[in-house]
Amino acid sequence: MSRMIGTVSMGVRAPIIREGDDLARIVVESIQAAMAEGSIVPRDRDVVAMTEAIVARSQGNYASVENIAEDVRAKLGGDTVGVIFPILSRNRFAICLRGIAKGCKKVVLMLSYPSDEVGNHLIDWDLMDKNNVDPYRDVLSEEQYRSMFGYIKHPFTGVDYVEYYSELIRNCGAEVEIIFANDCRAILDYTKNVINCDIHTRERTKRLLKSAGAERVFGLDEIMTESIGGSGYNARYGLLGSNKSTEDTVKLFPRECQDLVEDIQARLLEVTGKHIEVMVYGDGAFKDPVGKIWELADPVVSPAYTAGLEGTPNELKLKYLADNDFAGLSGEALRDAIKGAIQQKDGSSLVGKMAAQGTTPRRLTDLIGSLCDLTSGSGDKGTPIVYIQGYFDNYTND
Repeated sequence: MSRMIGTVSMGVRAPIIREGDDLARIVVESIQAAMAEGSIVPRDRDVVAMTEAIVARSQGNYASVENIAEDVRAKLGGDTVGVIFPILSRNRFAICLRGIAKGCKKVVLMLSYPSDEVGNHLIDWDLMDKNNVDPYRDVLSEEQYRSMFGYIKHPFTGVDYVEYYSELIRNCGAEVEIIFANDCRAILDYTKNVINCDIHTRERTKRLLKSAGAERVFGLDEIMTESIGGSGYNARYGLLGSNKSTEDTVKLFPRECQDLVEDIQARLLEVTGKHIEVMVYGDGAFKDPVGKIWELADPVVSPAYTAGLEGTPNELKLKYLADNDFAGLSGEALRDAIKGAIQQKDGSSLVGKMAAQGTTPRRLTDLIGSLCDLTSGSGDKGTPIVYIQGYFDNYTND
């Protein structure tokens, strides 16, 4: 009889990771423990993934508010700095903002609206329409924002982020002015020195600012790219992908972890005899239908992965085949015909083929990383390692 279970994603418990821990050993031993209790029977092309948080923690990749402030002063001059397009997050941005505020005399904070880049809403679309506000053109002061929209609290956190960020900046000893705009160039009416905090549009923002006359422009990916006084750093992503660690430190996105995934793959081959793919994952790529929040706050879903995870799915849509090519078949005849169509795939791309329409045209690491992020969660599950089986199976695998 054919195997009935397809893809399975399992969270694997692990010890609490500390700086200096041998993460490769811990991951492999955790998988071995799950195998010993019968939870996992390894197969070729299984996937082992670990959250970026435990990688960065094992690396000791942390930066303090004072480290950030020192870097900001050195790069932006320490006077008035425009801070544009930050996400609204106590976990993701608040500590970074404290460091920025301590590194200058005044912050002109420019918030995008009606929401930030990852979907946290400041303004309701209907209220915006009622007040005849054009988000593509209008630049609003804090006074105008308050008079039209009042004191809006985030539906999940209960935080008024305009008030929260204002107080945070003042408490760090800097002046603050808040404006609302979606054209990055609007900040240049206030200052020529800018930190752009957008994640996935950062290169375009930098280009537009520089061409419009900005004097000093740094993205968050260009702050903390080198160690400051022995701190952690990330040469490629800077502060992007960082998370709050303590009230005075952030955990940076992990650095240089390609060797780690390849080491774990080699160790797993030695102990299981199976070729298992390995990856590091951060935020997945999915949207909450109620809060409208995108889980896209990390610069990439996977900063490191083994070679077998390169590429995109190359799949046929079974319901298309059943309703079109084999519409006259049923039962075993339909099953055999569909299996035959799958077996005839020669590895060439199916992009543009009618039988592939509706399949997910995303990178494997983005798809699997999203699955891992949902499996491990962000709370107290204690499963920073995810084991996936059957992801590369299809209808023909028994």
